[in-house]
Amino acid sequence: MSHRPFPGRRSVLRGSLAASAALTLPAVSGATPAFALSGRPGAGWGVQTGDVTSDSGLVWVRSDRPARMIVETSATESFRNPRRWHGPLLGADTDFTGTTRLRGLPSGEQIHYRVLLADPDDPRRTGEPVAGTFRTVSPKRRDGVRFLWSGDLAGQGWGINPDFGGYTIYRAMAELDPDFFLCSGDNIYADGPISATAALPDGSTWRNITTEEKSKVAETLAEFRGNFRYNLLDHNLRAFNAQVPSVIQWDDHEVRNNWYPGQTILDSDARYTEKSVDVLAGRARRAFSEYFPVSTLRPGARDGRVYRVLRQGPLLDVFVLDMRTYRNANSPDDRTVDPQGILGREQLEWLKRELSRSRAVWKVIASDMPLGLVVPDTTEGKANIEAVAQGDPGAPLGRELQIAELLRYIKHRRITGTVWLTADVHHTSAQHYQPSRAAFTDFEPFWEFVSGPLNAGAFPASALDGTFGPERVFVKAPTAANVSPAGGYQFFGEVDIDGHSGELTVRLREQDGTVLFTRVLQPGRVGQ
Repeated sequence: MSHRPFPGRRSVLRGSLAASAALTLPAVSGATPAFALSGRPGAGWGVQTGDVTSDSGLVWVRSDRPARMIVETSATESFRNPRRWHGPLLGADTDFTGTTRLRGLPSGEQIHYRVLLADPDDPRRTGEPVAGTFRTVSPKRRDGVRFLWSGDLAGQGWGINPDFGGYTIYRAMAELDPDFFLCSGDNIYADGPISATAALPDGSTWRNITTEEKSKVAETLAEFRGNFRYNLLDHNLRAFNAQVPSVIQWDDHEVRNNWYPGQTILDSDARYTEKSVDVLAGRARRAFSEYFPVSTLRPGARDGRVYRVLRQGPLLDVFVLDMRTYRNANSPDDRTVDPQGILGREQLEWLKRELSRSRAVWKVIASDMPLGLVVPDTTEGKANIEAVAQGDPGAPLGRELQIAELLRYIKHRRITGTVWLTADVHHTSAQHYQPSRAAFTDFEPFWEFVSGPLNAGAFPASALDGTFGPERVFVKAPTAANVSPAGGYQFFGEVDIDGHSGELTVRLREQDGTVLFTRVLQPGRVGQ
């Protein structure tokens, strides 16, 4: 492969990153961070980077008390003559989290960084530095691009199991040394309490690390924040975050299963005292913005939204969608007119505009829900539809109308190299969409690849809807519902774009990294 090697990255993982991953974590009983420990500020939740560009990146940290965030960067692990960046004051208003944007970085280079937390009253008093590393986007086509994607973490009651090794899938992903990781949503399960134990089919017991905030559904801002903190208790995830930048989007479980704007929780769901989903979504969105380095959600960010485009050099643009915030209500999805759809009009027009402007060879559309897989919603006691497809193989209806409009636009504007990546359905598969098989034919063929879960229940394969002519070329899924991580069926995907040929290779992988399926796509072609 032409993908550029960085030998120094491996050694930093064996050294400072391993040390940061093994930091002793503060108490997780819900104690106020300012009183959790005495002495200097600590960063036991590790570090993260996100939305990295050719000359910038966001660095995230959480402190155990009020602290000033300081970031030092260097071209080497020695940190000789480091460059220093003064970040925000971390306080209770952001749950002691914060991000610092690093600007003016060299393109296509390995950046070593370390985060120091200083006592606000005595800047000389700093905690133990926590180190990380990332690569800036290369402007050189020959360097290629490699990234991973998946979704669905700590769902269906399957949390961090020390006996299982925790979230071991992150170890396998780190071994591939990707440029970034795309998480396609369901970063938490705010509606999924985690108990200390769960029975497995073979009579054994699954054991979870538990916290107070994960003992019930999340309703308060503190409970949503606690859901995001829970995953950072896992040493595999912390080490991965310190090595690999993230591109994060959200889906339903950051708030509640199958939520949509304006929804009211039924009185029969006694788990919730707060019945307004809009109130819950507002709290979830705030916690989400605090716990992930997302450029458009930073304090003072002009856009204030999840959807965005990330330029990854001449070979790749990533279009991150938000199929939650602007959707219409879940319904049978059989309307013959549906201007709002699943994206909303403003986001759809933004996507069209940005796709037209893109000069990248490949245009990955990061979708938090699949297009042609039927995802039902029975949470309100009705036969509603949660995603796009409703099972009617005929002409587009409901939310399909908006997707048909987008696909038609891509064809008539002659936009090449679109590939759809998604998660959500808790199995892995590859679908090829072809107008000769479809009821709606005014589009060019394209591929959709599905991966996940990362650490959640696995489920049988979803039914296909024939409106856009999908053919399932590969699938791996259990025959039973809610198979635990101990039973397998945990997945992630890899995309590797060769810098010389421009070929895009998709590999669907299992939890340990085993390749299940490979597809090579040629640049500039349609109907592959």
